[in-house]
Amino acid sequence: MKKIAVLFSGTGSNLKYILEHLHKKELEVVVAITNRPNAGGVAFAKEHNIPLEIIDSKAFKTREEFDQELVHALHYYKPDLTVLAGFMRILTPVFTNEIKAINLHPSLLPLHKGMMAIERSYEDENEEGGVSVHWVNSELDGGKIILQKIVQKANKSFEEYEAEVKRVEKLALCEAIIEVLEEV
Repeated sequence: MKKIAVLFSGTGSNLKYILEHLHKKELEVVVAITNRPNAGGVAFAKEHNIPLEIIDSKAFKTREEFDQELVHALHYYKPDLTVLAGFMRILTPVFTNEIKAINLHPSLLPLHKGMMAIERSYEDENEEGGVSVHWVNSELDGGKIILQKIVQKANKSFEEYEAEVKRVEKLALCEAIIEVLEEV
């Protein structure tokens, strides 16, 4: 069975979805890693008895030092793939040159890279937004796109649009994980 590591910073809703729909069925989540000790996703990792690493990004002087610790942890668990699922860190080449990773982003890249992507996507002139899953490289949200899913904006409030993006992103992420693991 293929192994993945999941990195998260916040509520962990994508981690939870992966644990409920893929873990021990399609793959094994060998570790969940967060950079925020109080992240909501910590509870999901514990609930599913997944090894959990808390590497507090605030404890490091530089991004490179943090990334080195992250790489060290990932080498220990030896995942076939690392999945960034709401991991709110800009990663340096210390990580990107060493780790095979994919990232979930809540816009149709290359539009709206970085933070506040759902809000910026909703407010732009396009009739549709969506989500992207892409390979992680040294450019923020700039790696090769694996897949995208479209979300229509017409007749939706921002709250409705955001909820639909969050629903679709879980499906897109799981689909991309399966697709990529078939190739590694």
